[in-house]
Amino acid sequence: MPDILESLAQIVGTADVLTGDDRFNRRSEWETHQPCRARAIVRPTTTQHVSEIMRTCHAFGQTVVPYGGLTNLVQGCATTPADIALSFQKMNQIEEVDSTDHTMTAQAGVTMQQAQERAEMEDLFFPVDIGARGSCMVGGNVSTNAGGTKVIRHGMMRDSVLGLEVVLADGTILDSMNRFLKNNSGFDLKQLFIGTEGVLGLITRIVFRLDVLPKSHNVAFLACSDYAQVVSVFKRAKQALGGGLCGFEVMWDNFVHQVVEPIGSLRAPVAPEYPFYIIVESMGSQPHTDDAAFEAAMFELMESDLVADGMLAKSAGERADIWSIRHEVEWVVSEAFVFDVSLPIAAANEYVNIITRRVQADIVDARIAAFGHLGDNNIHISVLTSDRSAQNSECAQKHIYESLLPYKGAISAEHGIGLEKRQWLSISRTAAEIELMKTLKRTLDPGNILNPGKVIDAA
Repeated sequence: MPDILESLAQIVGTADVLTGDDRFNRRSEWETHQPCRARAIVRPTTTQHVSEIMRTCHAFGQTVVPYGGLTNLVQGCATTPADIALSFQKMNQIEEVDSTDHTMTAQAGVTMQQAQERAEMEDLFFPVDIGARGSCMVGGNVSTNAGGTKVIRHGMMRDSVLGLEVVLADGTILDSMNRFLKNNSGFDLKQLFIGTEGVLGLITRIVFRLDVLPKSHNVAFLACSDYAQVVSVFKRAKQALGGGLCGFEVMWDNFVHQVVEPIGSLRAPVAPEYPFYIIVESMGSQPHTDDAAFEAAMFELMESDLVADGMLAKSAGERADIWSIRHEVEWVVSEAFVFDVSLPIAAANEYVNIITRRVQADIVDARIAAFGHLGDNNIHISVLTSDRSAQNSECAQKHIYESLLPYKGAISAEHGIGLEKRQWLSISRTAAEIELMKTLKRTLDPGNILNPGKVIDAA
């Protein structure tokens, strides 16, 4: 019997079976600490290639780890020397944009930024946006159900997916490329593969639902003196802006003061002396009335006792400057223990205070940075310490996740589970839910060859 690498080379060609040092050229721009330890990286260019690869790997009992942009933060693409990494790097075509039905058909290896820019060329809008847009791939975004900064209005990635093409563990191609908003024809099978991190099947092509390109775009940067004001500002913003509100980001001072002058390099829109900062973003289709309504709402807030200071962006450049503060996260991604959780908005600051006390009691030099998409219940917590040992990692995880229990919070808001969060899944999912997940895994992938060990223990 030929070696499996020889068999895979017959499918994609020897140049697209990378071994040895060639594997190490495939690194994440976001430094998510997932070096390639796989036996080889295989780069298909078509769905048929993926099907033949999986059929071959199924026959050999060969484990396969899907490789996208490697921007996930939960070891969702971690490999071992026994694995084959299947890269979607060459499946990078936007096949069609339908300007009448507002859909885009794209291969899994298209980056989010490419999808956004192509939609804009057609006066359409790709509604999901995250900081890693330039390197993350849409197949990975779908498989992790990515969220980002516009979830309040547009929802998670799941809400933008109409149809999928998926290759199962045995090489079967599942064509579920629905293009319609309304289709109740039996089970909606695509939902099995959205957010399941490649453990049930490999997403190869996607039909996305697009929106109209907004004609108005308003952003404000606000500062508050206490957390009760933050909650009140959110309520007022929803009431005043309605469906136009698409982003409500909150940053604690322990984050903002690290990225703006004098400690950081960015210019602060307001004096960096407050405990809480907010970015409010609104988009719409009527620029004259939208702009006036946003300005009136923000001025009313600034004149109230809810906002201590604030600034309205007057140009695209000023909008970008405001958002650059929120997106200045590389220092916490590469140098910290990183978490993303969901819990009731009213409880978020109490939770941050609790975990700060608990973590700092056990990790002497720990610093906490908190920020995120509070308008959709999601905050990111980063624990910075000079000692990034496995012991300290476990300690931080224990406090971050177990402190969610009184709030019935979620251990993952948008990053997924991967390897890092698997042992904590029972905090957010019942035993019955986890057992059903295992049943689905065993049914669709009885050999446990697809991204093994991620999300759940299939044993």
